Amino acid sequence: MKTNAVNWFEIYSSDFKRAVSFYETILKTKLQSCGETMKMAMFPFDMEKGIGGAITQMDGYSPGAGGTIVYLNVEGDLDGVLSRVTGAGGSVIKPRMGIGEHGFIGIIKDSEGNVVGLHSMK
Repeated sequence: MKTNAVNWFEIYSSDFKRAVSFYETILKTKLQSCGETMKMAMFPFDMEKGIGGAITQMDGYSPGAGGTIVYLNVEGDLDGVLSRVTGAGGSVIKPRMGIGEHGFIGIIKDSEGNVVGLHSMK
């Protein structure tokens, strides 16, 4: 049985509403609020494939650079997503860059200071 290397991720926030707004703006999608013991808003995902993630705010965890980098799938809209980052309160660290047969990436800093990767085959 093959499994995915990643099955869940959490991007931590210090200002939950600002972080949710940032990702909804740059990805042009609605995040689903959930979580009873912490603030959490999930990115859309296919439960059959089992890979998902969320913006999270909880005691003991804080955002920031230097930790794990998560790459979000922005298939076919890498340039569009990168163009919306600054206006949503983030910054582009690395603009579109080819990675050979594996497509293209960009790296951003979100509204909370997290460094997040973007990936697209186009």
